[in-house]
Amino acid sequence: MANLSEITAKFRGLTLENVGSWPMLPRMALWGALVVICGIVGYFTVWSGQMSDLDALRGQEAQLKEQYRAKLQQSINLDELRRQKEQVNQYVLTLEKQLPSKAEMDALLSDINQAGIGRGLQFELFRPGQVTLRDYYAELPISVKVSGRYHDLGAFASDIANLPRIVTLNNLNIQTGKDLTLTLDTTAKTFRYFDEDEMAAQRRVRDAAKAGKK
Repeated sequence: MANLSEITAKFRGLTLENVGSWPMLPRMALWGALVVICGIVGYFTVWSGQMSDLDALRGQEAQLKEQYRAKLQQSINLDELRRQKEQVNQYVLTLEKQLPSKAEMDALLSDINQAGIGRGLQFELFRPGQVTLRDYYAELPISVKVSGRYHDLGAFASDIANLPRIVTLNNLNIQTGKDLTLTLDTTAKTFRYFDEDEMAAQRRVRDAAKAGKK
């Protein structure tokens, strides 16, 4: 108790005007309090913002490291990626060769017609429809209605699938006639690539659409 009384006695009667004459213990306590206050003020005014920036930079560092690992893996597999790209390009060229040009469409329509005649089928309808322009190709639907025996119709569908150009049969509808013959009603679709004028027109349409979105 005596020691506590002596300590408290040293803090009695102190004023800020005579800090220099304070006893050692009060002066140390004052400096300690000032250090704590400065630390709290510095944290909320300066260091808290710097800590937030540090956390953001740490997150950015982790993201950059992940990007670096991904790019490093890509560089390791660069030769394989180039080989795969070349394979895709070759595949695209193969598909493009299966698309007739505008000048070849008449010959393709003749091939479809000959495929049916060659199987002894009777054409009741063979009518090309309106050409539909897609982004990079044109689509031509052909309304087809043929009648004949079951196996001949199957062989006709197989012949269509084996044409050197791409032709698909859609919306197939088969009905049985009175004489046990079958009637196939379908839409054959063939596709062709654009000529230079059509490609230029499509580019203008896409550019206009992009400009309209801005």
